[in-house]
Amino acid sequence: MDERILISGASIAGLTLAHWLTRYGFRPTVVERASGPRAGGNGVDVRDLAVDVAERMGIWPAVQAVAADVHGMKFVDSRGRTTARVDVRTPGAAEIMRGDLVALLKENADVEYRFGDSIHDLQQDENGVTVSFGNAAPHRFDLVIGADGLHSDVRRLAFGPAERFLRFKDHYFAFADADPELGENRWVTMHNTPGRMAGVYRSGNHAQAKAYFMFRSPSLAYDHRDTGRHRQLLRDAFGDDTSWCVPELLASALDDPGLYFDALSQVHMPTWSAGRVALVGDAAWCASPASGAGAELALVGAHRLATALAAHRDDHTTAFRRYHAEHHPLVQKKQQIGLNVRLMVPKTAAGRRARDTIARLPLIRAASAAERLLQQGTRPLRG
Repeated sequence: MDERILISGASIAGLTLAHWLTRYGFRPTVVERASGPRAGGNGVDVRDLAVDVAERMGIWPAVQAVAADVHGMKFVDSRGRTTARVDVRTPGAAEIMRGDLVALLKENADVEYRFGDSIHDLQQDENGVTVSFGNAAPHRFDLVIGADGLHSDVRRLAFGPAERFLRFKDHYFAFADADPELGENRWVTMHNTPGRMAGVYRSGNHAQAKAYFMFRSPSLAYDHRDTGRHRQLLRDAFGDDTSWCVPELLASALDDPGLYFDALSQVHMPTWSAGRVALVGDAAWCASPASGAGAELALVGAHRLATALAAHRDDHTTAFRRYHAEHHPLVQKKQQIGLNVRLMVPKTAAGRRARDTIARLPLIRAASAAERLLQQGTRPLRG
């Protein structure tokens, strides 16, 4: 029986999976490179089928209690004057800071944790997987699940180099702590110059605000763990912009030790399993932050994977195949991000003016509601 399961990654997908596997009688272990659960991060949405998962886990009231309470997006000109607003609130959904959601999930996942370590090698055979770690002796597991994000080590070891699966979407993004006084309470305030966006995310229920940046660019050479290079690339992209509050936001981001910088990329794979190894969350299907669906896909996908394994306890091959069949249609819908990117980062000044005009029309609310409806999962949750 495939009971001893190693999960690489203690973020939303990994912790959700750990909860459900424990509930179904498995013995999961979570290994995480960081020294503890990662705090901070951006706001993420719990909506549609993910609300059902959160309710079944018993964390939905807590999610609502610490929700970010952001009303929508506000666009401003170089002097800070509002040019348009888009209300993005969805009845029955909640936006929560990523670190808050991770903390709730960890409280709800009573499993063995190995913080400060990572997987260095995987050797499969017909009976299990021998896993080598950076700071611990090798150990045998029945299954290994990679929930270790866009730059997944498990995916590289079991499926091949990242270049085979990553699809760069012509933009880079960053977020960091910011002065709350630079943005309006309960709004994401955005300012655009052609091909660039700088903004402030200010939650109604949190004292700390977030600076957001996105810019259009050809592919850039850098190591995703080289924080010094990240700061230089961000400085190169925005250092000449003196409009609105961009200099202040840039200065605070460059000073923040928690600055996050990465390419706007997606993961596209023909399958999420290879023998006794499978992937979940961004490691398998990253839709990019522009989708606004990362938490939703992680919660729902992890639940579907655990439910499939519980239904086929002695046949992981069938379980992995069912998991892919049930979740892949939702992933495909959420990876359609073209409209979101054009809304946030118009290529030209004319495009920005057209965006602002459209955003001021009542029609934009109806269109947003219709898009959310079309992107809802078509298959009900089981288990």
